[in-house]
Amino acid sequence: MRTGEAASRGAATIVNAIATGKGAAFGISLEVDARVQLETGDGHIEVDGPKEGESLVTECIRATASATKTGPVRGRALIRSDIPISRGLKSSSSVSNVVVLAALRAVGKDLDDDALLNIAIDESIRAGVTVTGAYDDATACHFGGLVVTDNTSRTIIKRGALDPELAVLIQVPEGKIAKSSVEPARFAEHVDDFKNALSLAVEGEYPEAMALNSMATARALDISDEAADAARKAGALAAGITGTGPASVALCRRDRIKNVEKALSAFDGSVIRANLNSTPSREVVPRLL
Repeated sequence: MRTGEAASRGAATIVNAIATGKGAAFGISLEVDARVQLETGDGHIEVDGPKEGESLVTECIRATASATKTGPVRGRALIRSDIPISRGLKSSSSVSNVVVLAALRAVGKDLDDDALLNIAIDESIRAGVTVTGAYDDATACHFGGLVVTDNTSRTIIKRGALDPELAVLIQVPEGKIAKSSVEPARFAEHVDDFKNALSLAVEGEYPEAMALNSMATARALDISDEAADAARKAGALAAGITGTGPASVALCRRDRIKNVEKALSAFDGSVIRANLNSTPSREVVPRLL
């Protein structure tokens, strides 16, 4: 039995892609780690990790074995994560990415980044954990940095980076929002706002893009944008609802952390401190296994 280990970090939203098929996201330091042990066998995969992701993990491993012409495999996967699930922090994209990468290492083969991401995204779609295919989320998690993407054609429109000195504060409500409950038609009602937010992101106006996206997302989901607004008023350079929520992410200078953290702490749930991530998954050393 051969073993492969890998790590993939999370991401946060600048512009949601549901309405237009185009989105933008940036990498953050929360991560998912995977240890995959495989041998030739009957396809049975034992998963030690969150119950919500068992099917996704299993199918990512099987798809990787198929894509590399390894043949049927059996084995086990250990998944450890510090990314809150179903809060818009790209936990599913990180899981699918990391499992494919770890499985590749377990079978002693490799695929280029496009092929790796296509397996991860295809299996995420089949598992029903994404609305758009989440190419923006998958690439932000895999490559780190900032990406603007066309999710329909799975192409990167723009890559960039935010100031690495900025801190990331995440307001995580107790409640979750399952992808199955998200209605794309509600996002389509605000398509002009999402188009304008995307234009701002392409132009590099990320704070404005996040604010406009956040307001439109709040209307589409009928949730509150108050946490992001409070963060901005407390000194955050940018803030907004991430993904399909309900978490909100704020970017701020180090000298504003306490003020922004205090503002976010007034809301239900918890506040997590993190950093921006610019390190590609292939180079990240697992720290949770």
